[in-house]
Amino acid sequence: MYMKNTFLLLSWLILLPSGIQANPIKEMLERIDKGASDKFVVELHKSSNDFFELDQKGDKVVIRGNTYINIATGINWYLKYHAGIHLSWNSMHASLPNVLPPVFRKERHETNLALRYDFNYCTYSYSMAFWDWKRWEEELDWMALHGINLPLAAVGHECVWRNLLLRLGFSKQQINDFIAGPAFLAWWEMNNLEGWGGPNPDSWYKQQEDLQKKILKRMKEWGMHPVLPGYSGMIPSKLDLGKRIDGGKEEKTLSNTSSESAQSTLNKWNGFDRPGILLPDDPSLPRLPAFFYEETEKLYGTSDYYSIDPFHEAKSLPAGLDFGKAGKAIMDAMKKANPKAVWVVQGWTENPRPEMMKALNPGDLLILDLFSECRPMWGIPSIWKRDKGYEEHNWLFCLLENFGGNVGLHGRMDQLLHNFYLTKDNPLAAQLKGIGLTMEGIENNPVMFELMCELPWRAEKFTKEEWIKQYIRARYGTDDESIWQAWQILANGIYNCPAGNNQQGPHEVSFAGAHH
Repeated sequence: MYMKNTFLLLSWLILLPSGIQANPIKEMLERIDKGASDKFVVELHKSSNDFFELDQKGDKVVIRGNTYINIATGINWYLKYHAGIHLSWNSMHASLPNVLPPVFRKERHETNLALRYDFNYCTYSYSMAFWDWKRWEEELDWMALHGINLPLAAVGHECVWRNLLLRLGFSKQQINDFIAGPAFLAWWEMNNLEGWGGPNPDSWYKQQEDLQKKILKRMKEWGMHPVLPGYSGMIPSKLDLGKRIDGGKEEKTLSNTSSESAQSTLNKWNGFDRPGILLPDDPSLPRLPAFFYEETEKLYGTSDYYSIDPFHEAKSLPAGLDFGKAGKAIMDAMKKANPKAVWVVQGWTENPRPEMMKALNPGDLLILDLFSECRPMWGIPSIWKRDKGYEEHNWLFCLLENFGGNVGLHGRMDQLLHNFYLTKDNPLAAQLKGIGLTMEGIENNPVMFELMCELPWRAEKFTKEEWIKQYIRARYGTDDESIWQAWQILANGIYNCPAGNNQQGPHEVSFAGAHH
């Protein structure tokens, strides 16, 4: 009994916001409002399911959870629904009252949806291409407050490729002709184009490498699992990978014949020349991917998750391409880098190909059902429905919401709620492991992302009207009737694009003024 009490006392001291060890919760609260961390008590507890709990001790609010991310989610829930304080992309700062509103009755939320993903490659170019550390720090706080624990971490991926090609002996000019400029890196990373929008100065690579290291450090402090870009088979179409040069010495030959034939069949994407690809029988496999993961590890370490989208939006493919063999080659290279690693792939148009899925072991693949609120592929009615869903493979229910970084009011509240709660008793959703935010552009329509991030924590289906009432009280700190009426119009109009309508968000906004 003495030992048990001693252990509990030590745990308590470590977990107090002003205790022995600093933790990311304390630092985040201080960024929100100086002195805010003294107003909360946080407690970390083990649990088989993710949970957070709101409670009260004296004049302090207690937030419990089984991870720092879940505690941060609990803090956000408390601020929204108990203190009437809303933190969003519009503002990540607030003035908290000297004494926080008390939690009168203990409140607990839990979920078995343990993975909560964030970002699309497109987000990195449409919205985030020139973010600095200050802006990233705010976003990381937003992510923690909204339960994100599986973020795509694509900053500085071009630094890996630059180092790889320098290692292979290519000149700066040749490398510049391959790597895209900052606003186009997303489509380069998805194997859609090369070189467009560059070249990048040397200072860019140094800046992005340093930034990514800061981002990864903070993600790991939170206990997030960064998803690093993996090797899809992409190669520069205009470079001869005939020889590997290492330390000035000529080494083994890398064949380029297969990649040339692949390039001729994958030569265009929306008018852009595509990079080449290595086919599964190419003798360059597995050596080139091994170099890629070595260079990744030198810069950013290894990851338990790698994002790889081979043959992305490819209308024409090499004759006789064996998707099963291609998938196995990609997986084998990834597993050599980290035997525990999981391959994260977008469920988008034809991807992942059924033959590729069939060749891979359950548990090794995590599929992002990218457009679940409109065109789900996992098995319910939709123009992209797959009759067998993703079969035995793990997947995430995702909200795309924004295409092309378009700015305007848009959403599918009823359809999002309907589609999400259909997963509760559908056998095709047996392998559902969480949710994802896969927007192409960020910092718009915060209401839709607030709704999405709460779904894992709300076991019972609810109506948009019930939820909106709570949301506007948090956002505006009042129950004003005119605000409620305005939001009813929005929730039943522009934020309720009807089922069956495949509109991809706003394209233009018109304001008409009455003349008197």
